[in-house]
Amino acid sequence: MSTETATKDPFTLSDSAARRVAHLMRQEGREGVFLRISVNGGGCSGFTYKFDFDDQLAEDDIVVRKDGAVVAIDNMSLLYMIGCEVDFQESVMGSSFSINNPNAASSCGCGSSFSI
Repeated sequence: MSTETATKDPFTLSDSAARRVAHLMRQEGREGVFLRISVNGGGCSGFTYKFDFDDQLAEDDIVVRKDGAVVAIDNMSLLYMIGCEVDFQESVMGSSFSINNPNAASSCGCGSSFSI
């Protein structure tokens, strides 16, 4: 059984991220699909974020829902992401999700790798 956050979410979704996640969930066309974010070892700075669609919640998942978007992070990854904001940015250079992580001591130029 997943843990649904009650009052204060351990991570947040910006309005633009919630809209984009909800849109991508609809595009996937599978029942119960959600965005899973995890932290893995590797990358330029030591850790990388991984974004996947999933349809199976694990017992230790922390789930945040906003405006039709559903995002899950496992407990281990959440240790590195408490207090972060998941954002989505669009510009003439392209569009991408970004993580505004107050726990990261540094990050690389690509924006997908960080260190603590």
